Amino acid sequence: MIGIAQAFSASYREARAKFLEGAARAGLAIASLDHPLPGRDGETMALDTARDGPVDAERLLVVTSACHGVEGHCGSGVQVSALHDGAWRDKARAAGVAVLYVHGLNPYGFSWTRRVTHENVDLNRNFHDFAQPLPANPAYAGVHGLMLPQQWPPTPANRAAVAAYVASHGAAALQSAVSRGQQEFADGMFFGGQAPTWSNQAWRTVLRREAGRARRLAWIDVHTGLGPSGVGERIFACRDDAAALARARAWWGAGVTSIYDGSSTSAFLTGMAFNAIYEECPQAEYTGLALEYGTVPFDEVIEALRGDHWLHLHPEAPAALAAQIRARLLSAFYTDTDAWKGQVVSQARQAMFQAVDGLARA
Repeated sequence: MIGIAQAFSASYREARAKFLEGAARAGLAIASLDHPLPGRDGETMALDTARDGPVDAERLLVVTSACHGVEGHCGSGVQVSALHDGAWRDKARAAGVAVLYVHGLNPYGFSWTRRVTHENVDLNRNFHDFAQPLPANPAYAGVHGLMLPQQWPPTPANRAAVAAYVASHGAAALQSAVSRGQQEFADGMFFGGQAPTWSNQAWRTVLRREAGRARRLAWIDVHTGLGPSGVGERIFACRDDAAALARARAWWGAGVTSIYDGSSTSAFLTGMAFNAIYEECPQAEYTGLALEYGTVPFDEVIEALRGDHWLHLHPEAPAALAAQIRARLLSAFYTDTDAWKGQVVSQARQAMFQAVDGLARA
């Protein structure tokens, strides 16, 4: 058994070791897709899976971490804690639900303390049909220069310009313009890419291999960075489908929010990773949830992301400034306190139990 705080890790290398050790101790089938690049400490990076249940299970719950790399500190802790939770594992097994843990959807971002992939792509904006015209986000063009100034920290003039934009358009408009996803600026924030990333392709490989026999499929994707500290917002993670939303609210409560009706703290997004489930697992009835934990106020999250992207464009930055920027980004997406970790695990555990109950219903 492992304590809740001990399930979390300070680095990707440590998190991966804890995940693989926990899965091995539980006797689970483990598979890995190695990333083509080494990690920050020279370690192997991989998308790792551990399956708890038969390969032909018709009911499958998928729990993922690190879609947005640095957020993996939280999601990995949830997964490692679950692997050591006998009561949870007994619950799923008794209900006839197999559980697939997918550790490190974006291992590069996890290891290198970035939110994006090694292609500078936001993985949760990368799932488009690239043979078709990509969605436009003209509002981002109007803020790209503001978000990525020539120097860091930003000048007073840049800060005044950002404040003026918020005063004129509102904070929600800035959030939407920046975070919706954009396809035009490859060096910019929330870039959706011009082709499937390595992580996109790896996620699809896992779905084809592990979920092709599922008839009822649920997904809990762990995220951080929006909302009050320690509160796990339950965000509907499916296409805009009334039946799926009703199912999600029946399973996880009437408080499940949606980007489609404006009830979520998240803006409306494009190119989300759940699209791969519809495309790779068309045989399954799918119900999905993004579990989004708050950390720090949103303006601090945006400021940390601005600094991270500035650093990506300025690798010549002094070491002390680079370290400061990375530490700020980590703090924006991971609250390293026992109290926060306890909130994270308790809410995730409840959501997983509810998902099993939902999947088990006739």
